[in-house]
Amino acid sequence: MDFMRTLLLFGVVACTVEVSLQGANEQRLYKDLLMSYNPLVRPVDNDSQILTVELGLSLMQILDVDEKNKILTTNIWLKMNWNDSYLQWNQSEYPGVSNMRFPYKLIWKPDIMLYNSADERFDVASPTNIITDPTGLCFYVPPGIFKSTCEINMRWFPFDVQRCELKFGSWTYGGWSLDLKLLDADTSDYIPNGEWDLVEVQGKKNERVYACCPEPYPDITFTLVMRRRTLFYGLNLLIPCVVMSTLALFVFLLPAESKEKISLGITVLLSLAVLMLVVADIMPATSGSVPLMAQFLATTILIVALSVIATVVVLRYHHHDPDGSKMPKWTRIILLNWCAWFLRMKPPSEERVRSACHAKGTRGSTDISAGTSGPTPTNSNMLYVGIRSLDNIYHSTAATSPDSGVVSGRLVGLAGEDEMLHPAGQSSSVKTTEKELLSILDEVRNISKFLRVKDENESLCNEWKFAASVIDRLCLVAFSLMTIFCTTGILMSAPNFVEAISKDLLS
Repeated sequence: MDFMRTLLLFGVVACTVEVSLQGANEQRLYKDLLMSYNPLVRPVDNDSQILTVELGLSLMQILDVDEKNKILTTNIWLKMNWNDSYLQWNQSEYPGVSNMRFPYKLIWKPDIMLYNSADERFDVASPTNIITDPTGLCFYVPPGIFKSTCEINMRWFPFDVQRCELKFGSWTYGGWSLDLKLLDADTSDYIPNGEWDLVEVQGKKNERVYACCPEPYPDITFTLVMRRRTLFYGLNLLIPCVVMSTLALFVFLLPAESKEKISLGITVLLSLAVLMLVVADIMPATSGSVPLMAQFLATTILIVALSVIATVVVLRYHHHDPDGSKMPKWTRIILLNWCAWFLRMKPPSEERVRSACHAKGTRGSTDISAGTSGPTPTNSNMLYVGIRSLDNIYHSTAATSPDSGVVSGRLVGLAGEDEMLHPAGQSSSVKTTEKELLSILDEVRNISKFLRVKDENESLCNEWKFAASVIDRLCLVAFSLMTIFCTTGILMSAPNFVEAISKDLLS
């Protein structure tokens, strides 16, 4: 009974447990090849023979480009081929065995490393098995996440094209022992990056003699040519900067009476300063070259700052104190004549007062006439003309009196009749009336003088305000042209500006 149970247990194990499919020929070949194999010796028939290693790579993905630390992170599969004279076999003696897989520690492999590695472990390639065929040809494809140093040139940021090098070579074998042969880079399985477009991968073989050794050391250098995609930076940096520089021009369209005229310019200036901080955080801290984006922002900030200064000058002219200094002659000629004519601006219409006619007709009566063809005079000028007429009436009446201090009137009667004097009882009332008239005349004369000075001050203020509006219009034209020329000039100076706009922003 126990025997039957044991057979049943072995049967279940035989049906459920997988066994090795390795044949006897492969086991025998594995033992025969490694019996006297030394992984420390170069697999060549003659020690003076140079072993040639073919080196290439498959670029799978560009993971990151760190501009501040100047580090490129890529996912790469290295490809290495060489001929091992000690791993050859006759396939007829080992039927069914077309290739063998050896762990990397059991057989010789070239010590190919990334010279410009920036990783802490330096050699980050994951070791894999090495595949050999009956002719001794070995295939070694170690994958890895490589971090390499890269000279980042931010001169044309964000329309820049970067060229990052990956330098591979043997760390200990010189050119007299090991030679490298270039294989083309494979990008058929490349996964596109969201920030960078891969333009091409160039490969080149170099030889360099170091100070330590007389023999040359060959290396294979792959150059990754990448173009930055500008859609992100265009929407988040360029367009806001252009919009804010355009908003700064509206400062000159706001009326000077508005209290927000200078506040708008300062707000735009602060917004550009915040954008400058964002760009400074992205770009590396280097003084080798000024990035294109930094030039554009600095120029825009300068233009906005100058517009704020121009706004202060405009407000100074607009709110000029009428009791202060008069407008200089050169300012009047340049602003009110030349600039106003160039900008097709006309000063506000001025009212002119016609001179009145004085003391016409008999009995000392006066006529005050204003020209019917001219504009209507102002109130102060009308009042001033009236005061001049009353003053003439008083002086003419006083001149005809035979007694100083007593006003005598003459009544005009029929021809031939004698003149009649006023009664004596009315002299006191006439004197009282004369004093009241004189006091009223003085008050009206003072009012007329005050209104005349007020009109002169208003005319002077209007002159300064018109000069301020001329400066406003002149600054609008000048700063608009400056903004357009600086924006197009700086951005168009990038070598691949048109290509970036057509592929990223317009596609």
